[in-house]
Parts: sequence; C-alpha cells; structure tokens
Amino acid sequence: MTTSPPRQDTPSGAASGQAARTGAAGGFTGLAAPLVDRLAGRAAEADRRGELPAEDLADLRASGLLALLVPVRLGGLGGGFADWACLAQALTRGSAATALVLNMHMSVVGALTAVPDELASALGVPQEYFAVRDRVLAEVAAGSFIAVALSERGAGSRLSALATTYRRDGDGFRVVGRKAFCSGARHADAYFLAARAASPGPGGEPGAGGPPRVSHFLVPAGPGTVVEPAWDSLGMRGTGSHDLAVDVHVPADALVGGVEGIGLLAARAMPQWMVGSYAAVYAGVARAALDAATEYVRGRGLAGRDGGLAALPAVRARLGRADAAVAALEVVIAECARRVDAEPGTAETNRWVWRAKLLAGETAQAVAASVVEACGAAVTRRGHPLERLYRDARCGALQPATSDVCADWLGLAALGADPDLDAQVPRW
Repeated sequence: MTTSPPRQDTPSGAASGQAARTGAAGGFTGLAAPLVDRLAGRAAEADRRGELPAEDLADLRASGLLALLVPVRLGGLGGGFADWACLAQALTRGSAATALVLNMHMSVVGALTAVPDELASALGVPQEYFAVRDRVLAEVAAGSFIAVALSERGAGSRLSALATTYRRDGDGFRVVGRKAFCSGARHADAYFLAARAASPGPGGEPGAGGPPRVSHFLVPAGPGTVVEPAWDSLGMRGTGSHDLAVDVHVPADALVGGVEGIGLLAARAMPQWMVGSYAAVYAGVARAALDAATEYVRGRGLAGRDGGLAALPAVRARLGRADAAVAALEVVIAECARRVDAEPGTAETNRWVWRAKLLAGETAQAVAASVVEACGAAVTRRGHPLERLYRDARCGALQPATSDVCADWLGLAALGADPDLDAQVPRW
C-alpha cells in the first residue's frame, strides 16, 4: 500500500513536530492564516482554467497541513474532526476549490485514523494491516497527497452501483474501471479507489439480489492509472476533478483494511468522512460570500449623494438575514464536530452529520444567491469573487450525500426507522 516517496519540498519529521506544537499553542487555523492570501491570489485563474494550482498543493505540503489528522507519533499534527472543520472554513476564505480538494484527502486520512485498533481487530482486520496503515500515514506526514476516486458516471457516489471491479490476481489484485470527479487528480501520489468484486467470494456472496462486496484500495499514481481531462463544471472548477481510467495490478497490502467487502460498512459507520467533512467547506463558502458582499456594499456606500447600496434597507436586510443564517450554520457545524470527536458512529452523532451536510448545502446556496441580488448585476461579471462563490455555493447540495438524500435519512430517523435498512434505495 505504499504511495510514493516523500516530496523534497515537504517538512521533515522534526518540522512536522514543530508544526504540531505551533498548532497546539495557537490553534491549527493559525497555520492556515499565511496561506489564505496566496490561495486567494490564484483562485480566479484556477477557476478560469478548471485546474488545481500546483502551487496551492505545494503551499499545503510546506505548511504541514496535509498531515493534520496523522497521529503525532507518525510525524503528523494529531488533529481531529473538529480541527478539520475549523481549518476548512479558514482555508475556504482563500480558495473554496482548494479547500474542497484538501477535504477529499482528509476524508481518507481521517477514515484511516478514526477506527481504534481494538475495534478494527474485532471487525476481522488482520494484524499486519496496522503496520501498513502506519506506513501510509507516515508518507502522508512526509507530504504524500491522496486523491479520492469513488464516484462514477451513472452511479454517482453510490458504492453499491459501481462498475469498477477488482479480482484476485496472483499475489495481489487487478483493478479495472473508470472514475469521475477525482479532485486534484493530476497531482495525486495515490488514489483511494472503490471497486466491487468481479466474482462471488468463497461463501457465494454476493448472492442474487444481495449487496455487492465493495472494497477500497490505495492505488499509487503511475503505470495503469491515466488522468483523462474532463472537468468543465459550473462550480468548484479549481478542483481539477478529472476522470481517472484504471487498469492496474496492486499488491495485496493495497487493500484498505486488509479485508474484502468492508467498503459499505465503512461508509455507514463513518459518515463524518464520507458526508460530514464537506459541510465545513460549504459553511466556509457561505461565510466567504457574506464577507465579500459586505465589503462590496461598504465600498458602494461611500459613493454618491444618496449613500449608495448601504443606504438601502432591503440590502441591509439581506445582509442581516445572511449573517443570521451563516452564524446558525457555524453553530451546527461546531456541534456536529464536537459529537464526532466525542462519540463517533452513534445514531445521534450520525444525525448531526446529516443535519450539518444538509444545512451547509442549502445555506451556502441561499446566502450566495441573496447577497448577489443585494449587490446587483456588477458582481455577476465573470472574474468577480462573488460570481465565483455563487457558482461554488450551488454545488454544495450536490456533493454526496445530496441535500435531498440527507433530508430523507433524517426523515426516516425521525419516524423511528433505520436509514440503513428501511430506505427503498440503499444509502450507499
């Protein structure tokens, strides 16, 4: 499961340890502060080109933030979900797209670190897996960037509908398929890839009508992986979320968890990384849109005998409603994050994850639309920060799980049903 050699422009273990101490003293968001202006300076061109700037990733590496969730014993910063929630909102003020790319990396690292060794052993994870996991996390601490390759055209993020397959091949696996929406695909050192078993397992599963065996693999970038430029989207254009074609043999230790068929279980058990981690990014988008609109209205309010936009009650009211909505969303994000760190995987914590994701997508979209209307047609010109944020915000409700799906899960839970068992369409 080796990804790639450490990058030459990344912090050493000693530097990572120093970064961890800095984060502990002043908050991990302090590590993001020097990056925000640099990310913001590249955001417009990244949006125009539809590509993640290599310089953004280099800055994240040099800061040590790729290792936010890696344990300190492995050279990381030792952060948790709440730390990521704060960091995501801070980085989004520079570039929402780059924050979203980093979120995908964090979702993998967070999932790898979230399951205690005792629980993993109880689930049947072989003992040798832990050494492999620690090696991967140490590579992340040294600067390795992991991109996520789960979604597919026609299947979206529903793991049970994947067309990408894997099969036993000698001493490893052959993985074949095509992925879509792979954020930062051109820059990945490895891909976290989901695939379904091409044939039934020893027990005959998946039987007729039964769920497929879905497994995750860490596939190194290189021979057998081809990035296919296909990214020309409405929003989050700077993520460079291209397609990925895969036809590759990987060693046995590329199987995440060391056990086949735990992909669906992981998705259900850790929605904070499959669903909730998006929420903080879009809360940051909502805040960034409000801040940009406030700055614009203030500027327009200084000109003209009539006091400009700032003199209009309707404009002020829109800013006021946006302020209340963003503040409320941030409270929900904070409560969700607190619960994830304290009681991950419980039914109540998972409901907070779905609430956070639902409210983030809807709030970002509503706030951005309202403040654009308050500011007027001038901010809709291509290249204006609010125009970009408006398009970015529209995508939040579409990220998995979509707002409609999260609302359905919450409705099932409110009625006393089990979203895992009682939904007509499987969650994953």
